[in-house]
Amino acid sequence: MNPSGLLVVRPEPGNARTIARLRAGGGAVLGRPLFAAAPIAWAPPDPAAFDALLVTSANAVRLAGAGLARLAGLPVIAVGAESAAVARDAGLHVAVVGDGGVADALTAAAAAGLVRPLHLAGREHIDSGHPTAIVYASAELDVDAAAFAAAAAGRIVLLHSVRAAHRVAALVADRQATGIAALSPAVLAAAGDGWALACAAAMPTDAALCALALARTIDRAAGGGDKRP
Repeated sequence: MNPSGLLVVRPEPGNARTIARLRAGGGAVLGRPLFAAAPIAWAPPDPAAFDALLVTSANAVRLAGAGLARLAGLPVIAVGAESAAVARDAGLHVAVVGDGGVADALTAAAAAGLVRPLHLAGREHIDSGHPTAIVYASAELDVDAAAFAAAAAGRIVLLHSVRAAHRVAALVADRQATGIAALSPAVLAAAGDGWALACAAAMPTDAALCALALARTIDRAAGGGDKRP
């Protein structure tokens, strides 16, 4: 497979940011969001029970609503630069930024003395092992399977989550016409086998995923068969 471009399926506003990053790197990109994130009702717990907020998704801060004010005195453990930036923009103090995933961020936080975080998350999230407040949910958007498969043909689809991997796998019948680049090995596994090209980012960040996808479109020799770093 010689991919002619890239396809981004994450919810907005992340979709637009990923597209901008890819275009800055010279990629030919389409955006086809498969989900839309929206806030849900939640009751913030007593902040005295925690010593930090664990933020694994920027949307957890964007969509937390008024309840976030009760927890604003807690330092933030942010997974990824995007989550950290959004937390700072919301007036929160970011104490730890982890770029290697949840486990690495929690290890760094523990070294800083933060061991009782409250995890702010979406309804579909990776269990951090800590108390969790669900503040938003992502609903599936109506998508015509044939039109989506046509858009994906000859392109690499960027997969930012296990849920996105499952959805893309269900929408694309002819996997030999489409490549995938996943945020992590777990996301890659969720998409199943048979893709013309399949690879996972070395680090679970949007920047690493975009760099990988761009490299696969530029390096034509890397386009044949399943390739997993």
